Amino acid sequence: MSEWTIGIIGGSGLYRIDGLEDAHWVAVTTPWGPPSDDLLVGHIAGVRCVFLPRHGRGHHLGPSDLNFRANVDAMKQLGVTDLLSVSAIGSLREDLPPGYFVVVDQFVDRTFARTKSFFGTGLVAHVSMADPVCPRLSAFAADAARDAGAPVTQGGTYLAMEGPQFSTRAESLLYRQWGCDVIGMTAMPEAKLAREAELPYALVGMVTDYDAWRPEEAGVEVTDVLQVLHGNAALARQMLLRFCAALPAVRAPSPIDRCLDHAIITAPEARDPAMVDRLATVAGRVLR
Repeated sequence: MSEWTIGIIGGSGLYRIDGLEDAHWVAVTTPWGPPSDDLLVGHIAGVRCVFLPRHGRGHHLGPSDLNFRANVDAMKQLGVTDLLSVSAIGSLREDLPPGYFVVVDQFVDRTFARTKSFFGTGLVAHVSMADPVCPRLSAFAADAARDAGAPVTQGGTYLAMEGPQFSTRAESLLYRQWGCDVIGMTAMPEAKLAREAELPYALVGMVTDYDAWRPEEAGVEVTDVLQVLHGNAALARQMLLRFCAALPAVRAPSPIDRCLDHAIITAPEARDPAMVDRLATVAGRVLR
């Protein structure tokens, strides 16, 4: 049996996984409230997997309504060692057309209505986000996407916007000037919280549209997005099968596994006991 437990957060269009053996739904409670849905636990190619539909089955949760802290905490409770996010994205580059998969390696966070940390008053911590994704996990994901037959770009900057509305043309042009490559609504604070939970994180973005920067085209419509998502989701499910099958049996330690070693700045005697209790799953390793 593999040493890995892969958490998979499926975004728009990815609400199920094919080939998941011994699959069963598990209800998880967290000190941060309920996650988006129950979590589907099973095995692919001998690798234990934990799947969460980010927007809930039936897609009833909008991007600003997601309980990101509960989602990551639930993954950690179920023993996840590494977290793979699969998300729909818009393209800000001509050479990243709809249908492309982009394995993101940087983020610009423009969200403003979301709680972005497990830590806070009573227990303060600062983790590094200079390199926000796990290069090992990202490389595995890129290889798996290619093996599944998807056109793949490895590396790219993801602009995280608040939503739920799509960009104005002025915003889309501005993000291009900033050097961003793709745009989406759900990677933040998900990636930040994964880092605080010491979970190596990778994001595979599935391009559905060109956002709003091309003057000769109409703006983004959800009907167009859904049409591309159908084909993308089928490829994404094949990618996940190949991803798990290709993982080495032995999971070598990652530096991200211990990123809280020197991140907590609040003195032990000044820590809020209630905060310590809430952080038992996320940071219990360094708080016990």
